[in-house]
Amino acid sequence: MSGASSKIEFHYLVDPFTFKHRQKVKAFINRLLKKNHKRVEHINYIFCSDDYLLELNKTHLKHNTLTDIITFELSPKGEDLLADIYISIDRIRENASIFQSSFTRELHRVIFHGALHLCGYKDKSKQDAIMMRSLEEKWLDIYFVPRGTK
Repeated sequence: MSGASSKIEFHYLVDPFTFKHRQKVKAFINRLLKKNHKRVEHINYIFCSDDYLLELNKTHLKHNTLTDIITFELSPKGEDLLADIYISIDRIRENASIFQSSFTRELHRVIFHGALHLCGYKDKSKQDAIMMRSLEEKWLDIYFVPRGTK
């Protein structure tokens, strides 16, 4: 591993699960963060189950609901990013089906969603959620640019 992408790690608490082009995704996350004037100390993406993420949601956020992602920014304000981002693979699979998206696209949407949270974007209000969806689409379109185009 080299440079900035080694500051982002993927961890797997679910089997069998992996995805292609992990180094490309890490470099892209760094690009997204850099465009938003963020520097990375270390970010862990932890891929887990619904049950695991539900327990985190109950324990840390006092929410008894399923969710696809929880982002914990651990860095002091103004410091390089230090964060743990938990993603439920169960939610990704279900949401891909519900929203008629591919698993791969939905996975990347949520990965980028976590990075956008670290950039300061929120999604609790209706207006913030609309902005977050717009930014997710923007970064998905950049990442998945069709071959032969720039």
